[in-house]
Amino acid sequence: MDTQKLADLYRSMFRIREFENAAEIASQGGVAAWGLAASAKPALVRGPLHLSTGQEAVAAGVCHALTKEDMLTSTHRGHGHTLAKGADATKMMCELFGRATGYNKGKGGSMHIADFSVGMLGANGVVAAGIPIATGAAHALKIQKKPYLVACFFGDGATNRGPFLEGLNWAQVYSLPVLFICEDNRISATTPTKSMSAGEGAFARAQSFGIPAVQVDGNDVLAVHEAAAKMTAEIRTKGGPRFIHAVTYRFKGHVSVDPGTYRDPKEVEAAIKNDPLIATRKKLIAAGLPLSQVEAIEAEAQKEIATALAVAEAAPWPVVADAYEDIMNTSAGVWV
Repeated sequence: MDTQKLADLYRSMFRIREFENAAEIASQGGVAAWGLAASAKPALVRGPLHLSTGQEAVAAGVCHALTKEDMLTSTHRGHGHTLAKGADATKMMCELFGRATGYNKGKGGSMHIADFSVGMLGANGVVAAGIPIATGAAHALKIQKKPYLVACFFGDGATNRGPFLEGLNWAQVYSLPVLFICEDNRISATTPTKSMSAGEGAFARAQSFGIPAVQVDGNDVLAVHEAAAKMTAEIRTKGGPRFIHAVTYRFKGHVSVDPGTYRDPKEVEAAIKNDPLIATRKKLIAAGLPLSQVEAIEAEAQKEIATALAVAEAAPWPVVADAYEDIMNTSAGVWV
């Protein structure tokens, strides 16, 4: 086992968990535990968030197999993917807080964060909408003969939507450099996916297109990373798309203010016992990394997110005039 690689993966996972926990609390109202005032002031994040708590191993495992120049499309549950690809946590938090210093100047919010400087083409509030975007970006890379690929994250619910069929078909027909990742948390909003999906699921559907596919334990960050490393290498050398079906679990409700009481408590309890962070931490210590170094990784992430919270809360709001910038003049066909 490469202890340094495992430590890097754990660092990425822990940062995501810290960010999600902080953002969740900020969307529900400040509490002293996060360095925020314990008064009954309004929530610092306006509107609910789609959290990826419990799914950190998929984002970290895949993104650590990518280069900075590789691209990525995400989902409405995209904080983890964005952080793992290298985005700045403070600018992300500012965006969640609706502040002018956020990635989208406070206009996009949680579901529309993008950072082209690290290849993050954007989260997306529409289920499955990232699939044709990723496929189109991959087609552009192929036409331009650039040696990069596009990683495309989507949930199991997306496999029942038209863009899934269209995107995978187009990518296979034109042998495009796309790594499709189905982040299967087994529930589509509030409905168990199995009850709404015919056939044998995402893995079988990918194979039906002739796309090489693999199914992995999405809570095992090493298994995810090894699969992603193998498949990205194949894309770079042989071309064509690849598909990872990562089975994981979403610890929280559909949104940050949703208690998720529609799920069986025993199911949730069993899933939490299989927490990918706890499992990875145990592997790190078993591999010989001193506990002090593990705790240092955690403390560094905690400090980073605490700083992001403080900066975001103090950051300026957009001014009214900003509403008239970064918009399309449809009659002239230009951005203003």
